[in-house]
Amino acid sequence: MRRTTVITGASSGIGEEFARRFAQQGHDVVLVARRLERLESLATELRWQYPVTVTPMALDLTEPRPGAVLRGRLAERGMVAGALVNCAGYGRTEMFAQADADDVTRQIALDVTALTDLTKAFWPDLLDAEAGGLLINVASLTGYAPMPGMAVYAAAKAFVLSFTEALWAETRDSRLRVLCLSPGATSSEFYQTSGTSTQGTRFQTPEQVVDTAFRALGTGRPTVVSGRVNALLAGLMHTLPRRIVLALTARQAPKPSAVAP
Repeated sequence: MRRTTVITGASSGIGEEFARRFAQQGHDVVLVARRLERLESLATELRWQYPVTVTPMALDLTEPRPGAVLRGRLAERGMVAGALVNCAGYGRTEMFAQADADDVTRQIALDVTALTDLTKAFWPDLLDAEAGGLLINVASLTGYAPMPGMAVYAAAKAFVLSFTEALWAETRDSRLRVLCLSPGATSSEFYQTSGTSTQGTRFQTPEQVVDTAFRALGTGRPTVVSGRVNALLAGLMHTLPRRIVLALTARQAPKPSAVAP
């Protein structure tokens, strides 16, 4: 079976940039997201640029057991995952009292349940990869502190951070490389769907975020925050007493945009 790199959230933003970077490095890639048209367009571009196999797979990761479904689709095509990048995710900026209950469930299903299920489904393949497997889980700077006004998303990303650090420790004696990548504000479609104001925000590009991830893979560290200022903020949030962090985030929490998502 051919080993390939599976990337979720590959239709835009950081996930799309990961797809470009792995294809550039000669990896066959499986592109996963809901929007098949976007995936097929990217696949055509990557096939034209690089001598790799690019397979778009449309899948709603909020459906039950997406890991088994996706792994089964790879097996049908004679493929097995040598690397997994869990990049799919979304959040909302709103007070919890105003949040739609179904939307809250979908956030948790995508940001927590799907990521965990995909990791579990592909875990045997990643551990058995002859050249050494790779797992990258994308969290967020918001995962380093409670975020009033973005409570569900921040809590979900805190799970991703803790979960991935634990997996890194469990596999230290194996050839599997595990990394949790935490971007801050990044130029992507996230802000179009989250309702978060962008006023005064300094953005990194997806290219900068992915550069950070690849540099960190060479160090063997379990986590990395993209951007020097973001890394300083994450360190500060770990150092200060929790009640002070909460007081600061309550004052600085992102406010909903005037434009509905």
